[in-house]
Amino acid sequence: MKSSKTIWFVLFSVAAVAALHLLPNVGIPLEPEVLMWARWWAVGALCIYGYKSKSLTTWILISMVIGFEIGLDMGKAAKDFDVLSTIFIKLIKTVVGPLLFSTLVVGIAGQGSAKQMGRIAIKAFTYFLLATSVALVVGLVAINITQAGAGIQHGDTGDKITVPATELQAKVDTKKNEVQLIYGDKQQTVKSPDFKLDWKYTVLHTFPENVAKMVYEGAVLQIVVFSLIFALGLRQVSEHHRIIMLDWCESLSEIMFKFVNLIMYFAPFAVGGALAATIGDKGLGVMVNLAKLLGTLYLALFAFILLVFIPVLMIFKIPIKKFFKAIYEPASLAFATASSEAALPQAMTAMEKFGVPRKIVSFVLPTGYSFNLDGSTLYLALASMFCIQAAGITDQFTWDKQLILMATLLLTSKGVAAVPRASLVILTATVLQFGIPEWPIAIILGVDALMDMGRTCTNLIGNCLASAVVARSEGEFDDEKAQQF
Repeated sequence: MKSSKTIWFVLFSVAAVAALHLLPNVGIPLEPEVLMWARWWAVGALCIYGYKSKSLTTWILISMVIGFEIGLDMGKAAKDFDVLSTIFIKLIKTVVGPLLFSTLVVGIAGQGSAKQMGRIAIKAFTYFLLATSVALVVGLVAINITQAGAGIQHGDTGDKITVPATELQAKVDTKKNEVQLIYGDKQQTVKSPDFKLDWKYTVLHTFPENVAKMVYEGAVLQIVVFSLIFALGLRQVSEHHRIIMLDWCESLSEIMFKFVNLIMYFAPFAVGGALAATIGDKGLGVMVNLAKLLGTLYLALFAFILLVFIPVLMIFKIPIKKFFKAIYEPASLAFATASSEAALPQAMTAMEKFGVPRKIVSFVLPTGYSFNLDGSTLYLALASMFCIQAAGITDQFTWDKQLILMATLLLTSKGVAAVPRASLVILTATVLQFGIPEWPIAIILGVDALMDMGRTCTNLIGNCLASAVVARSEGEFDDEKAQQF
């Protein structure tokens, strides 16, 4: 109850700060300095609330309001605050490799059987396939209902949204794993270290070739595969050697969790810096001009949570309120930083406290980061259809062709690490493959950072739910722990 009150209080504060910022635009004669001080008084009251609550989660949410206000006041200069979130993500990345390795090895070699892990893998991947398929359908239906891309003019004038007459040029470089986007006098290079158009690369990239390299690059899927094979090998050695290595791995995992606890004290600064940089760079105007596109995505994500996540929780008898209370801290962190990886250690800790065994958490969550990106998959369906609608070629994409497009997205989105902007790479490549004009991507780029926050948060919630579902199906979900939230 207390956490829900905090969320509503923070949302109300954000709305109040935004309203005070927009008052001059609606003709209310107030001095800008007066409005600025009024906004900071609201932020100060929120800080007093945070001081009394003494909760790290509360401060993470409060820092979102502070970052929001800093972004509004400082404008483009606030973009430099992204260094705070970059530092935080770098620190988190140092934990991911050792944490995944140690927890998986202890879970498989220490207590789980190889047969059980095979069963867990089958159940997890079945769930991943079903969930992402439904996400594609929800995104497709949502964009066809709202028609957010319809009515956009290309190189024309009028009341409709216009874009430069110069078409967006998109150059895909499979060797460098990047897409160079050039529109007008602007250009942007979008790079994903774990994406190539060649499906063989995706398969080969699943298997590690160098332990140091996979840890350095943060290749989550390779770390999982290596840890699984290592754990199976550890089960074959003598009891003496197995116990020594298990004790070492267990000690390593405990140290890594404590390491994460220390890093989390920096999380409010990282969250505030990330949001300040986003709002300062993009501004409120971007949200107003493209409200229909943003609204479609967030309504679709909400519908997906309501129509898929909630029924799944009910079917598997997982307490709904307790589940969302357990994961809202890592989810808010994923939302603010737009990086699932930044919230991975916290999500693992939260789900373990919620009653999911460590051996299941340490397998399902990391693999889900590559194969169960519900929010990103929904976004891809929505964004690709937005490009079709904006280009005015909807009549060329009948339902059967749209389904082929969705099937292609379902395959190309697998094996892609959950890093910021990776979805944009897939979107651009898919648009080129189907002969869809690329210039609408220039419009999406304007709000992609804001869209990335919502889809990343949904990705994390979906993977946390997947671990709980697998645990329940294995009969290992601890209801007593879940009721403690």
